[in-house]
Amino acid sequence: MNHEFEQDNIETKEMNEEETQQAKQKTIFTDDERKMQFYEKLRKKVRQVSKEKAGKAGVLTEYLFLLPDFFILVTRLAMDERVPTKKKIFAGAIIAYMMLPIDIIPDFIPVLGHLDDLVLVVLGLNMILNDIDQQILIDNWSGEGNLLELLQTISAKAENFLDKNVYVKIKKWLSKRS
Repeated sequence: MNHEFEQDNIETKEMNEEETQQAKQKTIFTDDERKMQFYEKLRKKVRQVSKEKAGKAGVLTEYLFLLPDFFILVTRLAMDERVPTKKKIFAGAIIAYMMLPIDIIPDFIPVLGHLDDLVLVVLGLNMILNDIDQQILIDNWSGEGNLLELLQTISAKAENFLDKNVYVKIKKWLSKRS
């Protein structure tokens, strides 16, 4: 029997109501001070940048407040047993991009510096969604609003707002890692 096939079946099985509730109650961040510090630092950074100057990027600025929630979502997906190993590794690459100081648009550029992180995580989540049941994403979402609608809206606005070269670079980065 093919062990790899068995593993994929286990990872993509549907959960009953009790298992779904347990997945929602995961405390991924509360037990690790470093993760909580990164989460709070990211949230504080986004709020500060938004207050300082939105400028032309105002169309996407409101979505920057979701960046910490998207970070938690991607982290939860990387740990969810229903997500195939290949997609967990991809989620890990997204997490690394968000945490590393080297970006397509440097973070020190007001507002724009965080838009590449937002667009990358949203496009990455869309790529993950293509290979897993959407309920897995919904089960792991703890942010406000309808996750699927947010992903769709942010993707459309980003494509219209961002410079085509930047958008293409983000998509290439994701394609190499998926």
